[in-house]
Amino acid sequence: MSEGTLRRLRSLVTALQFRPKLVDCFREGYTRDDLRADLLAGVTVGVVALPLAMAFAIASGVSPQSGIFTAIIAGFLISLLGGSRVQIGGPTGAYIVIVYGIVAQYGIANLAICTVAAGVLLFAMGALRLGSLIRFIPVAIVIGFTNGIAILILLSQVKDFLGLDLTLPEEFFTRVQALATNVPKADPVTVLLAVACLIALLFWPKEITTSGRVLEAESEHAALVTEGGRDKSLPERALHDTLRRVQRVLTHLPGPIMVLVIASLVVGVFHLDVQTIGTRFGGIPQELPAFAWPEISLPTLRNLLAPTITIALLGAIESLLSARVADAMIDDRHDPNQELMGQGVANVVAPLFGGIPATGAIARTATSVRTGARSPIAGIVHALTLLVIILAAAPLAKYIPLAALSAVLVVVSLNMGDWHAFRDLRKYSIAYRTVLLATFAVTVVFDLSLAVQIGLVLASLFFIYRISELTRVEPITLDGAPPGVAAYKVFGSLFFGSIGKLEPLLDPVLSPAQIMILEMHQVISIDNTGLETLQALQRTLAKRGGQLILCGLNRHPSEQVARSGFREELGVDNIVPHLASALFRAHKLAPQNTAPDFFETPDPTL
Repeated sequence: MSEGTLRRLRSLVTALQFRPKLVDCFREGYTRDDLRADLLAGVTVGVVALPLAMAFAIASGVSPQSGIFTAIIAGFLISLLGGSRVQIGGPTGAYIVIVYGIVAQYGIANLAICTVAAGVLLFAMGALRLGSLIRFIPVAIVIGFTNGIAILILLSQVKDFLGLDLTLPEEFFTRVQALATNVPKADPVTVLLAVACLIALLFWPKEITTSGRVLEAESEHAALVTEGGRDKSLPERALHDTLRRVQRVLTHLPGPIMVLVIASLVVGVFHLDVQTIGTRFGGIPQELPAFAWPEISLPTLRNLLAPTITIALLGAIESLLSARVADAMIDDRHDPNQELMGQGVANVVAPLFGGIPATGAIARTATSVRTGARSPIAGIVHALTLLVIILAAAPLAKYIPLAALSAVLVVVSLNMGDWHAFRDLRKYSIAYRTVLLATFAVTVVFDLSLAVQIGLVLASLFFIYRISELTRVEPITLDGAPPGVAAYKVFGSLFFGSIGKLEPLLDPVLSPAQIMILEMHQVISIDNTGLETLQALQRTLAKRGGQLILCGLNRHPSEQVARSGFREELGVDNIVPHLASALFRAHKLAPQNTAPDFFETPDPTL
């Protein structure tokens, strides 16, 4: 490669400000202790990610290896090129509903095209420094569609949880009816296995992470060892110590992977007639995925525009939300634009090897942090761990029962939803409740992209209403004002939603003054509609032989008035810095053209 080409590439990278977090970590100093901590965290989260990747892929309507390859490739690239120190990327539960719908309607080949196009959009958003705009999405919308997705994931797992052999319809109510109708046909063995896995997952010992809980556990242990100042019997103490040791061991073993291993052993030993990965998909290949370039054309992209935007928007929201959660856990700050560019590259590359959409995974990121992750190296190790597992133990995956995977996803959906938000709705405004419930309902019944659109429209309408309500126009009593002069103080923002507050001033019956003063030092902004209303007010006054005077304009309104040409139309002398100057100007424009003795030319510094 020529030096000129290299120079152009370097200038392009500089213009894009492409700077992965991994570079900063190395420049700050990366020690052997950091590597040891990242290796431990990466291996742990890699083992945790394995069952989740398979479960997410199966629930999305694709093969389990698609989820694993996504976790390997996208997880590696997100950590390598992203803007977060400890973000773990891969397939997530949030994408299940979207991917399933795209596969059902457009096919797997078009899913790859959607994902590649969404990756390009994500990279463009990051390159154009639009990462901070994602934070403008109201939290009510995020909670609404997240809880809606959790309900849809829960509903999608009923079939495998009950061992039903049926094809679920797309429409929500029809799907519920089909499941309710087929419940009597549930397979008792599958249900028993799924329930056992679910109970095991729900009650699997969790790692004790706070000193308060540790002290509480130690006090409980002391209470059991002694009673009334004397030691308990030796068998009781031995039993209790054994249980504590077992609990400590279990807390260091990932619940999902252990449940899948035990369930697979039970199915194999007792020859249970239940569906497994082998019976439905034929197992997982013990090899790396092959490269395949999708056939992309403009007509195809046009038809896939809506799902592409949905994948990109959801990926941006989820990844930056996960990065913010990670920041709070490690007291760091991520680069949202670099994170979007890293996510974009990952979503372009992963589908070329049979992958599905990927984004930041909050649960796996939190697991990585809790096990000591210090840099993106942990995420890279997580991807390499998955790769080693696939190359070494892929044939064993065919024995995993689908009922156990459905139990894993049921727990994921329960943990995914912010269910306390429904309980706390009464604490918040009607606007917040309406946006959250509308987004939730539309997500469940119709479509996620439509839900986000409706949520944004509702949030915008409520915001417009709120700002318009805060905008006020109040009359001012001026001592020494000549006849025919009226003054008003304007508060807030003059925009299309609040111009109704100025419209009464246009009515000669309601406001017969010839000279009108608008005191506007508390007006923070004016849009084109507000300017047009001021121009209409000036023309109305001019027809009566009067004049509009503006005083106290802040920087933004002043720039708008100057840029639009309204300053020249109104006259520079009729735009004054404060109310005293406006009153002096009104005396000069009054028909008698006389000012009181106490009026002097106002000091412009006042």
